[in-house]
Amino acid sequence: MVLKVFFPSCCSSADSGILVGRWLAEQSSAVVLAVVHFPFIPVQVKQYLGEVQRVTGVSLSVLGSWSNSKQEKEEGLSEFLEDLGTIFSHEPWIQISKEGDSKFWSCSTLRKRSSSPKEEEVILVYYDQRKVMLSHLHPPLDTADGRAEDASKLSAIFDTVARSRVLFMTDRYDEGPIKLTHWQSEGVEASIIVELLKQASVPACMLLTFLLSLVSGICRSRVLKFWPLSFLWSKLSTCEQLGHRLQHLQVISSDKKAQTQTQLMRKANIFVSLLIDVALGILLMSWLYRKNRIGHLADTLIPMADRVAEELQDLLQWLMGAPAGLKMNRALDQVLGRFFLYHIHLWISYIHLMSPFIEMILWYVGLSACLGLTVALCILSDIIALLTFHIYCFYVYGARLYCLKIYGLSSLWRLFRGKKWNVLRQRVDSCSYDLDQLFIGTLLFTILLFLLPTTALYYLVFTLLRLLVVIVQGLIHLLVDLIDSLPLYSLLLRLCRSYRLAAGVKFRVLEQQDGKPLRLLMQVRP
Repeated sequence: MVLKVFFPSCCSSADSGILVGRWLAEQSSAVVLAVVHFPFIPVQVKQYLGEVQRVTGVSLSVLGSWSNSKQEKEEGLSEFLEDLGTIFSHEPWIQISKEGDSKFWSCSTLRKRSSSPKEEEVILVYYDQRKVMLSHLHPPLDTADGRAEDASKLSAIFDTVARSRVLFMTDRYDEGPIKLTHWQSEGVEASIIVELLKQASVPACMLLTFLLSLVSGICRSRVLKFWPLSFLWSKLSTCEQLGHRLQHLQVISSDKKAQTQTQLMRKANIFVSLLIDVALGILLMSWLYRKNRIGHLADTLIPMADRVAEELQDLLQWLMGAPAGLKMNRALDQVLGRFFLYHIHLWISYIHLMSPFIEMILWYVGLSACLGLTVALCILSDIIALLTFHIYCFYVYGARLYCLKIYGLSSLWRLFRGKKWNVLRQRVDSCSYDLDQLFIGTLLFTILLFLLPTTALYYLVFTLLRLLVVIVQGLIHLLVDLIDSLPLYSLLLRLCRSYRLAAGVKFRVLEQQDGKPLRLLMQVRP
């Protein structure tokens, strides 16, 4: 039978004392959590372990004794440590001793209740207590039974250390009857700023939850379900981003504690993403309101819109002629060109009508950057959509006209072949037509066929223009999605504290000698 003893590496230089930890009988493993130093009163040790057990739910006990021979001065200390097994009565009683400066430790077990005591093989496994406690190891679900069972055994050890956080809250500066050695015994890791933020987070979260519930109630009200508001809410990317951020704030300010590590990482990623988003938005806002940049932007916007309109007019004049040497239908070409030129004239008039108010609009729009850089980018995308609304109209007109001609040609082509579309059976059936029907159908087919190149050219040009606008908006939305979904907290943990994202463990053999326990080092694999 092999007995595995998990010993914290931070206790390797501790003074002699007793080992406190958890015994896993189903795995024949002992997880050492701390070393209690002399002097101590056994009753006080039992009371302390009972209090810790009630808080953590981990069955802690005194596993054995620890002897550091380098610091040992009394000859009878080893016998005294063996006699402690009768007081605490743990089976088996583990005795670990460090032999001076030697690399090899002696580790033995004592079973007083066994009728036929046998010498057990002991494996001494060192582990970094801090990394094991802060990392989270879960058994894989899609592995074989043997590997999943091994992973569950290791996760039980990780869980034991993680749940014993209360045991590590005492350090050498605490005045008490019991002195412990663990990873925080030299001083508990703490920050005054972090503690103040924890105390202030409770009322802040309550206030934020109340405000979010109020905003959510307004958003779910029937007022926003009427046609104009519901249409704007579904079409404007700014409204979608605000709703997205509202859901993120509800997740962060929720009073429900994260049940799993995945939920905790999701909350942390959303929180860090929101902080960086707001910080970038405030930087953008401070840049805009410095040196009257909003006024310069408003003065540049009108000439830019006029330049785009002039380029579109030149493009339409080119299409109304002989574009690329193509011979177009003169009458249809002139009708379509004048129709689109009239729309451009209306658009220029609308822009110049709004020009006195553009600077004020941009000034108020710049304030929205305090809600985050993503909100400012979504507003920019909506402004681009509004400024290129005439291009969208041209694309819709050209697409509808082109689709109507294609639909008409397909229907007349079936008539030309003596076929028709059966609406009830959703298929093409044979049909006999009169001579007049065939003549009129053939005539209309010829007319639509010769008008198709002119319509297709306008449709192709305006589709390319619309595609250019969509690409620009797509790049903006890609940046917004990158800021929203990038797991920044996980990346920071991966770079700074990779052991927090534990993917498993690996064991490295330290020393092996006949008659001595095998010494392994357990390392967290990120």
